[in-house]
Amino acid sequence: MNEETESMPTMGRDRKTRIVATLGPASSSLDQIRALFQAGVDVFRLNMSHGEHADKTKLFKTIRAVEEEAGRPIAILADLQGPKLRLGTFENGKAELKNGQTFIIDLSTEPGSEIRVGLPHKEIFAAIKPGTHILLDDGKVRLNVEECTADSATCTVLVGGVLSDRKGVNVPNAVLPLAALTPKDRKDLTFALKEGADWIALSFVQRAADVAEAKKLVGGKAAIMAKIEKPAAVESLEEIIELSDGVMVARGDLGVEEPVENVPGIQKHIISRAREAGKPVVVATQMLESMINSPVPTRAEVSDVATAVMDGADAVMLSAESAVGDYPTEAVGVMNRVAIRIEGEPTYLANQHGNSATPNSSTADSITAAARQVAGSIGAKAIVTFTTSGSTALRAARERPAAPILTLTPRLEIARRLSIVWGLHTVKTRDIETFEEMIGKSKRMAIRNGMVGAGDRIVVTAGVPFGTPGATNVLHIAWISGNELK
Repeated sequence: MNEETESMPTMGRDRKTRIVATLGPASSSLDQIRALFQAGVDVFRLNMSHGEHADKTKLFKTIRAVEEEAGRPIAILADLQGPKLRLGTFENGKAELKNGQTFIIDLSTEPGSEIRVGLPHKEIFAAIKPGTHILLDDGKVRLNVEECTADSATCTVLVGGVLSDRKGVNVPNAVLPLAALTPKDRKDLTFALKEGADWIALSFVQRAADVAEAKKLVGGKAAIMAKIEKPAAVESLEEIIELSDGVMVARGDLGVEEPVENVPGIQKHIISRAREAGKPVVVATQMLESMINSPVPTRAEVSDVATAVMDGADAVMLSAESAVGDYPTEAVGVMNRVAIRIEGEPTYLANQHGNSATPNSSTADSITAAARQVAGSIGAKAIVTFTTSGSTALRAARERPAAPILTLTPRLEIARRLSIVWGLHTVKTRDIETFEEMIGKSKRMAIRNGMVGAGDRIVVTAGVPFGTPGATNVLHIAWISGNELK
């Protein structure tokens, strides 16, 4: 995307909550990706669990072509697979387990039966103990460990059912001695960084050390989003949020490993803690699941999206709905309309401010909190933030102001990265060197992006000296004259 011109405004959104859409067979062409963007997608997710690198390279190039056409930064999120725990095979391809029976899992590579099956993950046997629950096939079959050794576990079947080859395994109440990054993840990570991914989503996070390892490998080339999908991650949430650049409420595995009635409360808790830390939070998985095959969602799904928006999530995400579904563009359209409608509710902003954190005692936090209050008091049409690292913009978004936030940055990678953040309309622009230049550019960009008219006021925040990351220390009110519109 080129430096902005004097005549070309960027394409804005009518909502503040962002939309993430997963690309796949149903959405891989230029026309399809363009249609998804026009329908409302702000961030495209590439699922590294599926497909070849050559196919992903084409998607990177296509997304950047759409970005160039639109004149608006688009973020790319590369979602790493993480460790996948799976059973071995069965003699007949499947076996039926009965409630109350004894069933053994072990390290043997022999095909399984109704009484045992192989589990080729020695790390699990190192972590489990009597009383540990083992969930198979997304929790459809549940076992309780009675006895265990270094290479086997004798279990009682709590919930029986039919198991087939290589079904998934979850161990909710144990921290497994597994790294979050597998050899495949490391290869995928190197590839994604080379292609220019803006965000890296880290799966199977159990502890803050998992995030620290990924950040060391990424080396600042992209932002890290920790997927909260395991009970251990929920228990270490504070530390994980502190080390991460953002978090995702990954309700798929979380809903398997946690009792389902716990998930809504956990979702609200994660959103609240991330917002307090000023880190973007994404709500994901099965948001409009029925739209994989239906042109309209269920009423319950609409309520689910609405709840995430009302709770203050930065973004809501589509997975299979946009990757393999029959109605990907329609699904984005539903999310877009629901977000606009909920954000228009009289209680929306009051709810956001009721859930917001008390500003820290730093100058930067105090200035940003004051900017929201001043903008509300004088009826400012926009808050304009200048940022080099993105930290000033993140602080502005954390305050959830009623006025739109126009974020100006000289760094395209930061403009893209901020595309996932609530309420930010980010524009890459040439850097500034003086206070007068800052005010002039703020007015000019607010006019160019259709945010102000004659007689309107804007609130400007920045850090002086310019280009110093995180040093927000200036708040200025500027007035738009009629001459400036000519």
